[in-house]
Amino acid sequence: MKLILAIMSNDDSHSVSSALTKENYQVTRLATTGGFLRAGNTTLIVGTEDDKVDRAIEVIGEFSRKRTEVVPSTASYDIGRFASFPVEVQVGGATIFVVDVEKFVKL
Repeated sequence: MKLILAIMSNDDSHSVSSALTKENYQVTRLATTGGFLRAGNTTLIVGTEDDKVDRAIEVIGEFSRKRTEVVPSTASYDIGRFASFPVEVQVGGATIFVVDVEKFVKL
């Protein structure tokens, strides 16, 4: 058995979790916050059999799209003087961890 942790944009989480549910995966959604952009994310937790992991990753990839956003950035020129300028960054997609489950208990 494997545990899939998939971190993605809030914008993609509903479509990803719906698609996984349609394929008979059981999905738990957690609200999380990313460290880089301090933006809201969703972490999906999926427990599944080893032979179903690749399909789950395919589904996540299908519905997690990458996009470019412009975010403010601050540069310091000397003590007390800062300038703010926009920077394009790529966001979206998904970061996926697959870990072995040593023990599974359903009470």
